[in-house]
Amino acid sequence: MPTLDEIAEPFEMVDRDMRIELLLEYAEKLPELPEEYAPMRDNGLDMVHECQSPVFLHVEVDDNEIVHVIADVPREAPTARAFVSILHEAFDDELAQKVAEAPNDPLRALGLSKLLGMQRTQGLNAIYKKLRAEVQKKQKARSNGPA
Repeated sequence: MPTLDEIAEPFEMVDRDMRIELLLEYAEKLPELPEEYAPMRDNGLDMVHECQSPVFLHVEVDDNEIVHVIADVPREAPTARAFVSILHEAFDDELAQKVAEAPNDPLRALGLSKLLGMQRTQGLNAIYKKLRAEVQKKQKARSNGPA
């Protein structure tokens, strides 16, 4: 799986308009939500409330410290969907440590922070913060495990 920095490389090499095109290509890459998670999404669980678009982001960390990113974003929200797809590509089935070591500002790494409006930037940053916080929380819960 590519790192967030590796995903960012093509974004760094192109102009502003092409960056948006590259971003939107990721919207088509987000895997479909597995059926067993649809009830959670439909009941409003694991939603990123700071984002204007309805973003479902469920994060699991297994016994081997492998992160599983399960997400759903409507196709009518291509920017949020694309960003979630990038996070999925960078972190799904990767070690939790990779999430902890990732850049603090992925929008800047992707060269998108100045291209997107303030509200959209805040929403996308909230998605990333939720991903990182959930990984950290699940790691901590696992390390504290049953006595």
